[in-house]
Amino acid sequence: QGQLVESGGGLVQAGDSLTLSCAAGSAFASYALAWFRQPPGKEREFVAAVSRGGRATHYADSVKGRFTISRDNARNTCYLQMNSLKPEDTAVYYCVARTRGGLRALSSDYDYWGRGTQVTVSS
Repeated sequence: QGQLVESGGGLVQAGDSLTLSCAAGSAFASYALAWFRQPPGKEREFVAAVSRGGRATHYADSVKGRFTISRDNARNTCYLQMNSLKPEDTAVYYCVARTRGGLRALSSDYDYWGRGTQVTVSS
């Protein structure tokens, strides 16, 4: 019930699309969810967040217009649709949950973290 498990990562070419999934326990239906990523040799950074009901979203400027976050609470799953991928999108992507409050972009605001899934975009 307290786990977040990411899947869907892989190796793609620049311009391709990829969809990440995050399987969550039933308790996460009442939490805000988000995706963070950590590029090689860099710090972890915010990607996108979605509210408990799925109607409110927030994106990092670097992915706005290319990535879409969504959730299906009936399936206890969160998604990150990534289009027009660039080599700079290469990173380990983490699914995270926030037990209280709304959408935030700081990693310290999130209480649960998955183990991550690797996304590699070749040029």
